[in-house]
Amino acid sequence: MVPLDKKVLWSFMFLLAGAAAQMIQYQTASTCAVTGSTVTLPCSFTPKKSFHNGMREVPLKIIRARWCKNHPICQGTTPSLYDSDSANNEPRYRYLGDLEGKCTLQIRGVGVQDNATFRFRMEANHFEGHFTESTGVVITVFDMVKMRINISSSNREFSSGQTVSLQCTTSSCTFNHLEVTWLKDGYALSENGSTLQLSSLTAKDSGNYTCALRSNGGTRSEAFSLQVEAAEEAPDLPLIAGVVFGVLLLITTLILVIFIVKRKRTAPEGPNTVAGETEMKNADNIYSSILMPHQEEAGSQRQQTSQEAEETSYISIKFKHNNWNRKAVQEPDQTIYSLVATRG
Repeated sequence: MVPLDKKVLWSFMFLLAGAAAQMIQYQTASTCAVTGSTVTLPCSFTPKKSFHNGMREVPLKIIRARWCKNHPICQGTTPSLYDSDSANNEPRYRYLGDLEGKCTLQIRGVGVQDNATFRFRMEANHFEGHFTESTGVVITVFDMVKMRINISSSNREFSSGQTVSLQCTTSSCTFNHLEVTWLKDGYALSENGSTLQLSSLTAKDSGNYTCALRSNGGTRSEAFSLQVEAAEEAPDLPLIAGVVFGVLLLITTLILVIFIVKRKRTAPEGPNTVAGETEMKNADNIYSSILMPHQEEAGSQRQQTSQEAEETSYISIKFKHNNWNRKAVQEPDQTIYSLVATRG
Protein backbone atom coordinates (compact mmCIF):
# COMPACT_ATOMS: atom_id res chain seq x y z
CA MET A 1 0.00 0.00 0.00
CA VAL A 2 1.05 3.59 -0.59
CA PRO A 3 1.92 5.51 2.59
CA LEU A 4 -0.66 8.06 3.80
CA ASP A 5 1.55 11.08 3.18
CA LYS A 6 1.98 10.08 -0.45
CA LYS A 7 -1.79 9.69 -0.86
CA VAL A 8 -2.30 13.22 0.42
CA LEU A 9 0.36 14.50 -1.94
CA TRP A 10 -1.26 12.85 -4.97
CA SER A 11 -4.68 14.22 -4.01
CA PHE A 12 -3.27 17.73 -3.70
CA MET A 13 -1.60 17.46 -7.14
CA PHE A 14 -4.87 16.34 -8.77
CA LEU A 15 -6.68 19.31 -7.25
CA LEU A 16 -4.03 21.73 -8.52
CA ALA A 17 -4.12 20.19 -12.00
CA GLY A 18 -7.90 20.49 -12.15
CA ALA A 19 -7.90 24.08 -10.94
CA ALA A 20 -5.12 25.14 -13.27
CA ALA A 21 -6.88 23.68 -16.30
CA GLN A 22 -10.17 25.48 -15.56
CA MET A 23 -10.42 28.86 -17.31
CA ILE A 24 -12.50 31.18 -19.48
CA GLN A 25 -10.88 33.39 -22.14
CA TYR A 26 -12.43 36.46 -23.78
CA GLN A 27 -10.83 37.69 -26.98
CA THR A 28 -11.17 41.28 -25.84
CA ALA A 29 -11.82 42.91 -22.49
CA SER A 30 -13.93 45.72 -23.96
CA THR A 31 -15.63 46.66 -27.21
CA CYS A 32 -17.88 49.31 -28.72
CA ALA A 33 -21.33 49.11 -30.29
CA VAL A 34 -23.78 51.50 -31.89
CA THR A 35 -27.48 51.32 -31.18
CA GLY A 36 -29.16 49.03 -33.65
CA SER A 37 -25.93 47.23 -34.58
CA THR A 38 -24.81 43.66 -33.94
CA VAL A 39 -21.86 42.89 -31.69
CA THR A 40 -20.09 39.56 -31.14
CA LEU A 41 -18.19 38.59 -27.99
CA PRO A 42 -15.71 35.81 -28.89
CA CYS A 43 -15.17 33.42 -25.96
CA SER A 44 -13.62 30.04 -25.21
CA PHE A 45 -13.37 27.93 -22.05
CA THR A 46 -11.42 25.00 -20.63
CA PRO A 47 -13.46 22.96 -18.11
CA LYS A 48 -12.21 21.03 -15.14
CA LYS A 49 -11.78 17.42 -16.19
CA SER A 50 -12.17 15.74 -12.80
CA PHE A 51 -11.94 16.20 -9.04
CA HIS A 52 -10.66 14.01 -6.20
CA ASN A 53 -13.33 12.64 -3.91
CA GLY A 54 -11.60 10.91 -1.03
CA MET A 55 -9.62 8.05 -2.46
CA ARG A 56 -10.98 8.15 -6.03
CA GLU A 57 -10.92 10.47 -9.03
CA VAL A 58 -14.36 11.65 -10.23
CA PRO A 59 -14.68 12.84 -13.89
CA LEU A 60 -16.57 16.04 -14.65
CA LYS A 61 -18.76 17.03 -17.58
CA ILE A 62 -20.13 20.47 -18.50
CA ILE A 63 -23.93 20.35 -18.64
CA ARG A 64 -24.94 24.03 -18.58
CA ALA A 65 -23.79 27.34 -20.14
CA ARG A 66 -24.96 30.79 -19.03
CA TRP A 67 -24.36 34.46 -19.89
CA CYS A 68 -25.22 37.21 -17.39
CA LYS A 69 -25.06 40.99 -17.30
CA ASN A 70 -23.56 43.07 -14.49
CA HIS A 71 -23.27 40.14 -12.04
CA PRO A 72 -19.88 39.01 -10.69
CA ILE A 73 -20.71 35.29 -10.36
CA CYS A 74 -23.81 34.69 -12.51
CA GLN A 75 -25.23 31.90 -10.36
CA GLY A 76 -28.38 30.81 -8.59
CA THR A 77 -31.36 33.00 -9.34
CA THR A 78 -29.34 35.62 -11.16
CA PRO A 79 -31.19 36.58 -14.40
CA SER A 80 -29.46 35.15 -17.45
CA LEU A 81 -29.28 36.68 -20.90
CA TYR A 82 -28.78 33.15 -22.16
CA ASP A 83 -29.26 29.84 -20.36
CA SER A 84 -28.79 26.51 -22.11
CA ASP A 85 -31.34 24.98 -19.71
CA SER A 86 -34.01 27.53 -20.67
CA ALA A 87 -36.32 27.58 -23.66
CA ASN A 88 -37.28 31.23 -23.13
CA ASN A 89 -34.05 33.02 -23.94
CA GLU A 90 -34.35 36.49 -25.45
CA PRO A 91 -33.93 36.22 -29.25
CA ARG A 92 -31.54 39.17 -29.36
CA TYR A 93 -28.91 37.09 -27.55
CA ARG A 94 -27.65 34.16 -29.58
CA TYR A 95 -25.28 31.59 -28.14
CA LEU A 96 -22.75 30.58 -30.80
CA GLY A 97 -20.89 28.17 -28.53
CA ASP A 98 -21.35 24.66 -27.17
CA LEU A 99 -20.66 22.63 -24.01
CA GLU A 100 -17.20 21.52 -25.13
CA GLY A 101 -15.05 24.65 -25.25
CA LYS A 102 -16.72 27.50 -27.22
CA CYS A 103 -18.81 30.18 -25.47
CA THR A 104 -19.19 33.03 -28.00
CA LEU A 105 -22.22 35.31 -27.57
CA GLN A 106 -23.80 37.49 -30.27
CA ILE A 107 -26.03 40.46 -29.44
CA ARG A 108 -28.29 41.76 -32.19
CA GLY A 109 -30.06 45.09 -32.18
CA VAL A 110 -27.83 46.60 -29.52
CA GLY A 111 -29.54 49.13 -27.29
CA VAL A 112 -28.51 51.46 -24.47
CA GLN A 113 -29.45 48.70 -21.99
CA ASP A 114 -26.50 46.70 -23.32
CA ASN A 115 -24.04 49.25 -22.00
CA ALA A 116 -22.81 46.79 -19.35
CA THR A 117 -20.35 44.04 -18.39
CA PHE A 118 -21.09 40.55 -19.68
CA ARG A 119 -19.78 37.31 -18.06
CA PHE A 120 -19.91 33.64 -18.99
CA ARG A 121 -20.47 30.80 -16.51
CA MET A 122 -20.06 27.07 -17.03
CA GLU A 123 -21.64 24.48 -14.79
CA ALA A 124 -20.75 20.79 -14.54
CA ASN A 125 -22.50 17.69 -13.21
CA HIS A 126 -20.87 18.49 -9.86
CA PHE A 127 -20.39 21.87 -8.19
CA GLU A 128 -16.63 21.27 -8.29
CA GLY A 129 -16.83 22.01 -12.03
CA HIS A 130 -18.78 25.29 -11.77
CA PHE A 131 -16.80 28.39 -12.78
CA THR A 132 -17.31 32.08 -13.68
CA GLU A 133 -14.61 34.40 -15.00
CA SER A 134 -14.93 37.62 -13.01
CA THR A 135 -13.36 39.99 -15.55
CA GLY A 136 -15.98 39.65 -18.29
CA VAL A 137 -16.36 41.89 -21.34
CA VAL A 138 -17.36 45.57 -21.11
CA ILE A 139 -19.57 46.93 -23.92
CA THR A 140 -19.80 50.68 -24.53
CA VAL A 141 -22.88 51.67 -26.53
CA PHE A 142 -23.07 54.83 -28.66
CA ASP A 143 -26.25 56.30 -30.05
CA MET A 144 -26.40 57.57 -33.66
CA VAL A 145 -22.74 58.04 -34.44
CA LYS A 146 -21.20 58.66 -37.81
CA MET A 147 -18.90 55.98 -39.09
CA ARG A 148 -15.60 56.84 -40.69
CA ILE A 149 -13.07 55.00 -42.84
CA ASN A 150 -9.51 54.45 -41.71
CA ILE A 151 -6.91 53.31 -44.20
CA SER A 152 -3.92 51.06 -43.64
CA SER A 153 -1.65 53.47 -45.54
CA SER A 154 -1.10 57.21 -45.44
CA ASN A 155 -1.35 57.38 -49.22
CA ARG A 156 -4.56 57.69 -51.18
CA GLU A 157 -2.99 56.99 -54.53
CA PHE A 158 -1.91 53.45 -55.27
CA SER A 159 -0.38 51.54 -58.14
CA SER A 160 -1.82 48.47 -59.76
CA GLY A 161 -1.04 45.25 -57.90
CA GLN A 162 -0.83 46.83 -54.44
CA THR A 163 -3.02 45.92 -51.43
CA VAL A 164 -4.97 48.25 -49.14
CA SER A 165 -7.32 47.74 -46.17
CA LEU A 166 -10.24 50.04 -45.35
CA GLN A 167 -11.65 49.88 -41.80
CA CYS A 168 -15.09 51.12 -40.86
CA THR A 169 -15.05 52.57 -37.34
CA THR A 170 -15.84 55.68 -35.31
CA SER A 171 -13.75 58.33 -33.63
CA SER A 172 -14.83 57.00 -30.24
CA CYS A 173 -13.45 53.44 -30.39
CA THR A 174 -12.70 50.49 -32.63
CA PHE A 175 -15.44 47.93 -33.20
CA ASN A 176 -14.96 44.17 -33.24
CA HIS A 177 -17.01 41.88 -35.49
CA LEU A 178 -19.18 44.76 -36.66
CA GLU A 179 -21.74 44.11 -39.42
CA VAL A 180 -21.56 46.97 -41.89
CA THR A 181 -22.53 47.77 -45.45
CA TRP A 182 -19.77 48.83 -47.86
CA LEU A 183 -20.56 50.98 -50.89
CA LYS A 184 -18.51 52.06 -53.88
CA ASP A 185 -19.79 55.04 -55.86
CA GLY A 186 -23.17 54.48 -54.20
CA TYR A 187 -23.45 50.77 -55.09
CA ALA A 188 -23.41 48.15 -52.32
CA LEU A 189 -20.54 45.64 -52.22
CA SER A 190 -20.80 42.02 -51.09
CA GLU A 191 -18.45 42.46 -48.10
CA ASN A 192 -20.10 42.98 -44.70
CA GLY A 193 -17.21 42.97 -42.23
CA SER A 194 -15.76 45.99 -40.51
CA THR A 195 -12.62 45.70 -42.68
CA LEU A 196 -12.62 45.84 -46.48
CA GLN A 197 -9.55 44.17 -47.97
CA LEU A 198 -8.63 45.21 -51.51
CA SER A 199 -5.80 43.15 -52.97
CA SER A 200 -4.16 43.20 -56.42
CA LEU A 201 -5.53 46.65 -57.12
CA THR A 202 -6.47 47.68 -60.65
CA ALA A 203 -7.76 50.93 -62.13
CA LYS A 204 -11.30 49.52 -61.75
CA ASP A 205 -10.94 49.75 -57.95
CA SER A 206 -10.72 53.55 -58.14
CA GLY A 207 -13.76 55.29 -56.72
CA ASN A 208 -15.47 56.74 -53.65
CA TYR A 209 -16.01 54.28 -50.78
CA THR A 210 -18.43 54.67 -47.86
CA CYS A 211 -19.58 52.41 -45.03
CA ALA A 212 -22.52 52.30 -42.64
CA LEU A 213 -24.00 50.00 -40.03
CA ARG A 214 -26.13 47.39 -41.75
CA SER A 215 -29.00 48.04 -39.36
CA ASN A 216 -28.74 51.84 -39.47
CA GLY A 217 -28.13 53.66 -42.76
CA GLY A 218 -27.98 56.99 -40.93
CA THR A 219 -24.48 56.13 -39.72
CA ARG A 220 -22.97 56.29 -43.22
CA SER A 221 -19.46 57.66 -43.30
CA GLU A 222 -18.01 60.42 -45.44
CA ALA A 223 -16.80 59.28 -48.84
CA PHE A 224 -13.23 58.05 -49.06
CA SER A 225 -11.65 58.60 -52.49
CA LEU A 226 -9.31 55.85 -53.66
CA GLN A 227 -7.21 56.35 -56.79
CA VAL A 228 -5.35 53.52 -58.52
CA GLU A 229 -2.89 54.35 -61.28
CA ALA A 230 -3.25 52.11 -64.30
CA ALA A 231 -0.17 50.02 -64.96
CA GLU A 232 1.60 50.30 -68.29
CA GLU A 233 0.43 47.47 -70.44
CA ALA A 234 3.14 44.99 -71.32
CA PRO A 235 3.74 44.46 -75.06
CA ASP A 236 1.67 41.73 -76.61
CA LEU A 237 4.46 39.28 -77.46
CA PRO A 238 2.29 36.82 -79.43
CA LEU A 239 0.98 39.67 -81.59
CA ILE A 240 4.49 41.01 -82.25
CA ALA A 241 5.75 37.53 -83.10
CA GLY A 242 2.85 37.06 -85.52
CA VAL A 243 3.56 40.37 -87.28
CA VAL A 244 7.28 39.59 -87.62
CA PHE A 245 6.51 36.15 -89.01
CA GLY A 246 4.05 37.63 -91.52
CA VAL A 247 6.58 40.21 -92.73
CA LEU A 248 9.31 37.58 -93.12
CA LEU A 249 6.92 35.33 -95.04
CA LEU A 250 5.99 38.19 -97.38
CA ILE A 251 9.63 39.08 -98.03
CA THR A 252 10.50 35.44 -98.71
CA THR A 253 7.58 35.13 -101.14
CA LEU A 254 8.62 38.29 -103.04
CA ILE A 255 12.22 37.06 -103.33
CA LEU A 256 11.00 33.71 -104.66
CA VAL A 257 8.71 35.37 -107.22
CA ILE A 258 11.52 37.67 -108.46
CA PHE A 259 13.87 34.71 -108.77
CA ILE A 260 11.34 32.70 -110.85
CA VAL A 261 10.65 35.67 -113.15
CA LYS A 262 14.36 36.30 -113.77
CA ARG A 263 14.97 32.64 -114.47
CA LYS A 264 12.20 32.53 -117.06
CA ARG A 265 13.60 35.60 -118.80
CA THR A 266 17.13 34.19 -119.04
CA ALA A 267 16.04 30.63 -120.01
CA PRO A 268 16.61 29.33 -123.69
CA GLU A 269 13.80 30.04 -126.08
CA GLY A 270 11.31 27.39 -127.21
CA PRO A 271 11.76 24.60 -129.73
CA ASN A 272 10.94 26.82 -132.71
CA THR A 273 13.95 29.04 -132.04
CA VAL A 274 16.21 26.06 -131.50
CA ALA A 275 14.91 24.53 -134.65
CA GLY A 276 15.67 27.72 -136.55
CA GLU A 277 19.26 27.73 -135.29
CA THR A 278 19.62 24.06 -136.11
CA GLU A 279 18.23 24.74 -139.56
CA MET A 280 20.83 27.40 -140.22
CA LYS A 281 23.72 25.33 -138.86
CA ASN A 282 22.71 22.05 -140.42
CA ALA A 283 21.16 23.00 -143.73
CA ASP A 284 21.94 19.57 -145.12
CA ASN A 285 19.58 17.90 -142.65
CA ILE A 286 16.64 20.26 -143.21
CA TYR A 287 14.06 19.65 -145.84
CA SER A 288 10.95 21.34 -146.82
CA SER A 289 8.23 19.09 -148.08
CA ILE A 290 5.20 20.64 -149.58
CA LEU A 291 2.96 18.04 -151.08
CA MET A 292 0.08 18.40 -153.35
CA PRO A 293 -2.80 16.01 -152.80
CA HIS A 294 -1.94 13.87 -155.79
CA GLN A 295 1.76 13.78 -154.73
CA GLU A 296 1.08 12.63 -151.13
CA GLU A 297 1.64 8.92 -151.78
CA ALA A 298 4.85 9.39 -153.72
CA GLY A 299 6.17 11.81 -151.12
CA SER A 300 5.51 9.38 -148.35
CA GLN A 301 7.45 6.66 -150.11
CA ARG A 302 10.40 8.97 -150.66
CA GLN A 303 10.35 10.05 -147.00
CA GLN A 304 10.35 6.41 -145.84
CA THR A 305 13.30 5.60 -148.10
CA SER A 306 15.16 8.67 -146.97
CA GLN A 307 14.50 7.83 -143.28
CA GLU A 308 15.98 4.40 -143.71
CA ALA A 309 19.06 5.80 -145.36
CA GLU A 310 19.78 8.82 -143.30
CA GLU A 311 17.78 8.03 -140.08
CA THR A 312 16.08 11.40 -140.40
CA SER A 313 12.45 12.27 -139.40
CA TYR A 314 10.25 14.44 -141.59
CA ILE A 315 7.17 16.39 -140.86
CA SER A 316 4.87 16.89 -143.84
CA ILE A 317 2.53 19.78 -144.28
CA LYS A 318 -0.49 19.23 -146.52
CA PHE A 319 -2.58 21.88 -148.11
CA LYS A 320 -5.82 21.49 -149.99
CA HIS A 321 -5.54 22.01 -153.71
CA ASN A 322 -7.63 25.15 -153.98
CA ASN A 323 -5.86 26.91 -151.14
CA TRP A 324 -2.46 25.98 -152.52
CA ASN A 325 -2.95 27.83 -155.78
CA ARG A 326 -4.27 30.97 -154.01
CA LYS A 327 -1.42 31.08 -151.50
CA ALA A 328 1.12 30.44 -154.22
CA VAL A 329 -0.04 33.57 -155.98
CA GLN A 330 -0.49 35.82 -152.91
CA GLU A 331 2.64 34.83 -151.06
CA PRO A 332 5.30 33.99 -153.60
CA ASP A 333 8.21 34.92 -151.31
CA GLN A 334 7.20 32.88 -148.24
CA THR A 335 8.88 29.58 -147.68
CA ILE A 336 7.43 27.04 -145.32
CA TYR A 337 9.91 25.03 -143.34
CA SER A 338 9.33 21.98 -141.32
CA LEU A 339 11.29 20.89 -138.27
CA VAL A 340 13.41 17.88 -138.93
CA ALA A 341 14.93 16.05 -136.00
CA THR A 342 17.94 13.91 -136.83
CA ARG A 343 18.29 10.67 -134.96
CA GLY A 344 21.44 9.13 -133.79
